[in-house]
Amino acid sequence: MAVLISMQKVFLNGDFIDKDSAKISIFDRGFIFGDGIYEVIPVINGVMVEKQGFWDRFKRSLSEIDLSLPYSTNEFETILNRLIQINSLQEGGLYIQITRGVAQRDFSFVSNITPTVMAFAFSDSILEHPGAKSGITIISTPDIRWKRRDIKSISLLGQCYAKNQATIAGADECFMVEDGYVTEAGSSSAFIIKDGVLITKPLSNEILPGIRRQRLLNLAKEIGLKIEERKFSMDEVYNADECFISAATIILLPVIKADGKAINGGKIGEYTIKLRELYKEILKAQAKMI
Repeated sequence: MAVLISMQKVFLNGDFIDKDSAKISIFDRGFIFGDGIYEVIPVINGVMVEKQGFWDRFKRSLSEIDLSLPYSTNEFETILNRLIQINSLQEGGLYIQITRGVAQRDFSFVSNITPTVMAFAFSDSILEHPGAKSGITIISTPDIRWKRRDIKSISLLGQCYAKNQATIAGADECFMVEDGYVTEAGSSSAFIIKDGVLITKPLSNEILPGIRRQRLLNLAKEIGLKIEERKFSMDEVYNADECFISAATIILLPVIKADGKAINGGKIGEYTIKLRELYKEILKAQAKMI
């Protein structure tokens, strides 16, 4: 998977500045404790897409750790649109991070401090992601993360460890496994298709509620797939008819090999192709391209 590089201008605590000039205090709780949350919004044709899903999850994560964004929805959208404009971003995304702010080191949530708000833009290929045509490979790794994975926390060491294992193995992504079942991928949601049924883990504190997830479940019904929201094992992945992942800037990507085992003979499945094309049309409409 590609390494995302930020564009030149970033937003930090009320100002648009050069990325090389952006600095935070060493006493920022995000730096000391990982006390904060983040989000990623895809941008297509210079337009933020899937905004409602972003706001719903962003606000929920903030609420779950008793943190508030010091801007209204309209104010923050204006900031984000300005960030797109000054970076001349056409396709890619916005990374947004908010931490509790600067305070003396104290494990308890500190009140009456100003949150640190940061955002940057990055360029990426979403609609024509190369992995959509080639397919990607994954490995399985133990899921060693904390128990509130439904919060999009900036504390990502567990995911970093798992993704690094995939990199060492020469794979693109990993499926994290807990108690014998797949929870989710390292930085994406996990799905399999078997005998005309789309299978994905049900929402709970064990996984992040993927913004693309519900859209894909609805589209799957439209093309005749049945839906099962249940746990599934890596053996089911190996024997699936199709397998794919979804995330903000990839839409969905087909998985053609897991732990060295070819899925569907190493061929991209027809339902995966249909789902991606339908989703692309929705995003292009939101981006005013059609």
